[in-house]
Amino acid sequence: MTCPCGTEKTYDLCCATLHSGSERAETAVQLMRSRYSAFVKNQIDYIAQTHVPGTTDFDPAEAADWANNSIWKGLEIVKSSKGEADDNFGVVEFKAFYSDHNEKNYIHHEVAKFKKLDDVWYYDDGQIVGHEPLRRAEPKVGRNEPCLCGSGKKYKKCCGK
Repeated sequence: MTCPCGTEKTYDLCCATLHSGSERAETAVQLMRSRYSAFVKNQIDYIAQTHVPGTTDFDPAEAADWANNSIWKGLEIVKSSKGEADDNFGVVEFKAFYSDHNEKNYIHHEVAKFKKLDDVWYYDDGQIVGHEPLRRAEPKVGRNEPCLCGSGKKYKKCCGK
């Protein structure tokens, strides 16, 4: 069985070694992948342990609820900057695909920041990537403005009915 993080390796040879603590992530991307796998495998303690020490805004119960009530469908690393073995900071933009039990699909799109402290990578913070505001192709027509069809009537009495 391949690892949920999207590599071609088996889980036992990939993220399981990080989840068990026998190995540590060598890059920010590897830590990101292992954190995604931890949600899939419900390894909430691992997620908590890989936050920057002293983090106070992580709620393990909320994370467990999200992990348990989601059907995880895949991870896409959009891009990363720095976060290699010899750097102390890394940024990973990713998309985590999942659905709820009603089969409604979601995408968690985030730009995550990572720090390397004492030679160990940690998740520092993240910014959710939102959707662009919807913009109309044409200006909105008010109810009392002339109809766009050119009839001479007010919009509300013509095409706006």
